[in-house]
Amino acid sequence: MPELPDITIYIEALEERILGQQLNVVLIKNLFLLRTYKPPIEETFQQKVVEIKRLGKRIAIGLDNELWLVIHLMIAGRLQWKDEIANPPGKIGLASFQFDRGSLLLTEAGSKKRASLHVVTSEDLLDHEPGGIDVMTATLEEFTQSLTLTNRTVKRQLTSPMLFSGIGNAYSDEILHRAGISPIQHTQKMTEQQIADLYRATQEVMQEWIDLLRKQAKGKFPKKVTAFRPEMAVHGKYKEPCPVCGAPVQRIVYAENETNYCAQCQNGGRILADRSLSRLLKDDWPRSLDHES
Repeated sequence: MPELPDITIYIEALEERILGQQLNVVLIKNLFLLRTYKPPIEETFQQKVVEIKRLGKRIAIGLDNELWLVIHLMIAGRLQWKDEIANPPGKIGLASFQFDRGSLLLTEAGSKKRASLHVVTSEDLLDHEPGGIDVMTATLEEFTQSLTLTNRTVKRQLTSPMLFSGIGNAYSDEILHRAGISPIQHTQKMTEQQIADLYRATQEVMQEWIDLLRKQAKGKFPKKVTAFRPEMAVHGKYKEPCPVCGAPVQRIVYAENETNYCAQCQNGGRILADRSLSRLLKDDWPRSLDHES
């Protein structure tokens, strides 16, 4: 699922291409994509794009008639840009947003179609804001309040959209590794130093990835948006050496989720066993991908 750094780069690319441009028409290939019927999608036609912003892991496109197109890519949804008028492509195409300068294509790989599109008024836009704090601008005090609101695992707390905006499975692994904290550490048992380290690691990791993805895009529309990147320290690196200590990266598999961590750097050398975790964590671990939306 595209997270804060990926969505940030998407928005920057969109601003270069469609901000100030007229949306001529939206062609929807998969009817399940559109989750609202009022206002009708037709009311967005022939309207100028006046603002583009991030709502958690959603992209919101504001039009000059005060309607918004809210796109949630979920797990496999991706955006493409074509410098010509183009229809939704093949089996993976969901929709085409057509402008004079080109077409924004929404695609989704796989058989499970989770991506969504909502048409909402300015008054209803806040309903699509999960409510989590912006970790890039939050103070240490604000970060601490959200983190320790309930006594849950730090991994679960970081990926809660109601507490932290835009952090999902992939970058939470990277943040926790940078901070040297176990993913199952309970938040209300963390020391002030641990929280300060986590706060610093969160801002560092997110900014570093925004900078890296921006550099890799080189001003072009981002194409390789994935949760598994070779530059990552632990996420998706099961059994590969930790870049800090060289120990093999471990994993926790629970339902449809996988957490990667270094036992040496984050858990005193102890490996976390999945079977014990299923009893220990119970409802405190995401049971489905939708819990990370």
